[in-house]
Amino acid sequence: MQQNTMVGVDIGTTSTKVVAFSRTGEVIYQQTQEYPIISLEPGQAEQDPELVLQAALNTLGAVAKWLQEQGHMVEGVSFSSAMHSLILVDAAGKPLTNSYTWADSRSYTYADEIKSSAVGHKIYLQTGTPVHPMSPLVKLCWLRQEQPEVFKQAAKFIGIKEYVLHRLFGEYKVDYAIASATGLFHIFEFAWHPDALQVAGVSPDKLPEPVPPTHTFRGLQSADADALHLPADTPFVIGASDGCLANLASHAVRPGEAVVTIGTSGAVRMMANQPATDLQERVFSYILDKDHFVLGGAVNNGGVALRWFRDTFYAAETLEATRKEQDIYELLDEVAGSIKPGAEGLLFLPYLLGERAPIWDGAARACFIGAGYNHKRAHFLRAVMEGVIYSVNSVVQALEQTIGPVSCIYANGGFCFSELWVQMLADVTGKKVQLTETREGSAFGAAIMGMYALGLLPSLEAAESMIRVRRTFEPDQNTHETYARSYAIFESLYPKLKESFVQLSKV
Repeated sequence: MQQNTMVGVDIGTTSTKVVAFSRTGEVIYQQTQEYPIISLEPGQAEQDPELVLQAALNTLGAVAKWLQEQGHMVEGVSFSSAMHSLILVDAAGKPLTNSYTWADSRSYTYADEIKSSAVGHKIYLQTGTPVHPMSPLVKLCWLRQEQPEVFKQAAKFIGIKEYVLHRLFGEYKVDYAIASATGLFHIFEFAWHPDALQVAGVSPDKLPEPVPPTHTFRGLQSADADALHLPADTPFVIGASDGCLANLASHAVRPGEAVVTIGTSGAVRMMANQPATDLQERVFSYILDKDHFVLGGAVNNGGVALRWFRDTFYAAETLEATRKEQDIYELLDEVAGSIKPGAEGLLFLPYLLGERAPIWDGAARACFIGAGYNHKRAHFLRAVMEGVIYSVNSVVQALEQTIGPVSCIYANGGFCFSELWVQMLADVTGKKVQLTETREGSAFGAAIMGMYALGLLPSLEAAESMIRVRRTFEPDQNTHETYARSYAIFESLYPKLKESFVQLSKV
């Protein structure tokens, strides 16, 4: 049966997902393409922007072609992307650098300097972005000092979504959500922050124009339209950031409702009708639009920690699973599930890429604590999965201390494909966890925003009828008590190791 569809494009850190949705929110068709993270030295986490661009175009074209062949109509394309990326481009729009992702922590000394200053605290309170190596503000300070010639050559400083859309439409625009995650945008005035720009050493004309998430591009070049299998007048909605859109996709808009997203990284977020910041600088405050703000905290090490363990310690099994067209993560779930909660006293601090909330320390490093002769590879695997959830729980607790208690968690992101991992979240936090039918929340959130922008929804709140809970995970009290004991130890470790991490970063 022919359907009208809205296509959500989610440009993530390790892959781009393109998903076509019906007007009632059902997934019609989807495609994913991965790309590598370049990490040749400690703290480096870059991407080739051309590989990301091609992945976005390839997957969008593949989905649109399939829809065309099935007789479905594309009413619009709407975008989500990871936050905090930074690309320096020349006057012709060609990259002078790779894309520095949120995970690149090499600018941590500049973050420390800014954070300890009075102007740094003021910038946080007015931009809502904690001062950390993830933010373009800090990366710009680092690049201005470390690569001054490249910095001077730059005509524009943009993110990955702006790069993709500029390639298609020749305009530099940035949505409010992505702008509000740069550390350069005044969340109370919806404009570039003069003090932040002065610290970064950039002028407003070298940044994209901030626009609402409903801003729409039209007029594909004929060659692009042909390659993408789309009419040239197909509306492209700029959308917002992956985190804000994941909240929208879960419709967690009532007090006490939080969203936990774990993809490559992770985040805990709650919606508010006005911006707010934390005097302790533990949480972020980002913009979705002028009536919706998202408060929370992000962790660097979500699914990327499991992927690292897979590639490092299960490489042979991964190759064999690929050869047999099997899912390696099903095997990993089975192995981890054979170990009791708490991994028999083995803990994992998952700071492979430094850490954001609530510690905001780019120098933090990952480590296993408590290893004994009884621990086998399976114990280490379970400890990795538990360590990611412990880290997420630390953000839940910080958010509760800042805005109020969390009564229910809506979960989304790639980790939802693992029932074991979702149950861990319920057991560690002691909260009820609900999964919606759409697992890839950011792409669905982008589609909702697209429908609203094109007048297919009267309001963002009207999307509630499209969002259906498919499963609820209740915490097991006995397991929660086991995890509470382990978590107390986990929480005590970072303060004891903080100085050691700093020393290790200088080795």
